[in-house]
Amino acid sequence: MHGSSGGGSGNSSSSSSPRTYSVDLVKDRNGIEQVLLKNHRGASVRVSLHGGQVRSWMNERGHEMLFTSSKAIFKPPKPVRGGIPICFPQFGSSGTLEQHGFVRNKIWSIDNDPPPLPPKDSIGKTFIDLVFKPTADDMKIWPHRFEIRLRVCLGSEGNLILIPRVRNLDTKPFSFSFAFHTYFAISDINEIRIEGLETLYYLDNLKERECFTEQYTAITFESEVDRIYVRAENVVAILDHERKKSFIIRREGLPDVVVWNPWATKAKAIADFGDDEYKRMVCVDGAAVERPITLKPCQEWTGRLELTRVNSCLDDLSLLR
Repeated sequence: MHGSSGGGSGNSSSSSSPRTYSVDLVKDRNGIEQVLLKNHRGASVRVSLHGGQVRSWMNERGHEMLFTSSKAIFKPPKPVRGGIPICFPQFGSSGTLEQHGFVRNKIWSIDNDPPPLPPKDSIGKTFIDLVFKPTADDMKIWPHRFEIRLRVCLGSEGNLILIPRVRNLDTKPFSFSFAFHTYFAISDINEIRIEGLETLYYLDNLKERECFTEQYTAITFESEVDRIYVRAENVVAILDHERKKSFIIRREGLPDVVVWNPWATKAKAIADFGDDEYKRMVCVDGAAVERPITLKPCQEWTGRLELTRVNSCLDDLSLLR
């Protein structure tokens, strides 16, 4: 396991130090190992080896920033409804693969010898590296040799950084889609707006992926939304007026943004989702969906997603770019 605080590394530091951080192993209700990261301010991130899925992201006051359904199923091979599931090698449903691919339902491992990453993605942060490599049975589902790595970083200010890496270990090229299907916890779906997607083309999943252009300066919600915004700006924001807070979403290598809320009718039809829970969540995903990524043998793809929560509603999103 790994951790960094001003350049040092290890599992934990002295509790009397003003730069305390920790990386600890815990278990969920089904005995599945999870890694708990904490920074010196008391913010935390918990990531499960079931799917490499971030299950919790809390600020220094213990406020949860990710939504998890009260009806979520935590026992493999069922995916967990909430947090940040990893969708790979596809997003959505097509062919013989299950919806959103299969790695979100597999048990990952802690990667004790990860390839190096730029210093900006380790120094001054608490982090853990996970890895998944397909078994022979997995290759019957998707017949390609690959490895997928994930670095989960908790920054000194409580920001969450996810760095996925996919490497082609096969003798022939393959293509894939990828998404961090992020469930944000919000006050009320009627009280939020999403900025940074204006004038973009989007594919509407409710209309067989027909293409439209976003006409409004911000996205608000009055009914079900399921859209893929194509080649978006690298910064998008969720503004929560009731809580007077904003989520800032920065992306690299993830050109698309998926926005989803099931609304009332569909929420009632989802077995692992509460009837009224659509009011307290919205999914805004960093994704590569519209144009799948193709890797030649030995090639590697790297993405980056950074989530930050700020204590105000932003007036000018352009200042963050």
